[in-house]
Amino acid sequence: QVQLVESGGGLVQAGGSLRLSCVASGLTFSSYAMGWFRQAPGKERQFVASISWSGGSTYYADSMKGRFTISRDNAKNTVYVQMNSLKPEDTAVYYCAAGASSVLRTPAQWKYWGQGTQVTVSS
Repeated sequence: QVQLVESGGGLVQAGGSLRLSCVASGLTFSSYAMGWFRQAPGKERQFVASISWSGGSTYYADSMKGRFTISRDNAKNTVYVQMNSLKPEDTAVYYCAAGASSVLRTPAQWKYWGQGTQVTVSS
């Protein structure tokens, strides 16, 4: 049974930082691309960032470039996203996902999902 478990969310002031983690089990982690998505209340789930199975390629949504950094540790079956210069509009539930390719940006194209972790940025 595949499980993706996110952690690291919380309440932070605008301009602050958070690092989210996602630990995977039940799959060959190093064979999967990993991604982060987010969903704000009343909005569709949107792509945040993704990383190839090797970590050699990373992709970001335009609004996250320069502020967010995705990384992975295949020895620990863990993917991270470091989020800096947070803004109130970054408030959302953040989900990690595992899939076949890091170039995919549509949620439906990703195979496995975590339950999400809440990030709230106060102004």
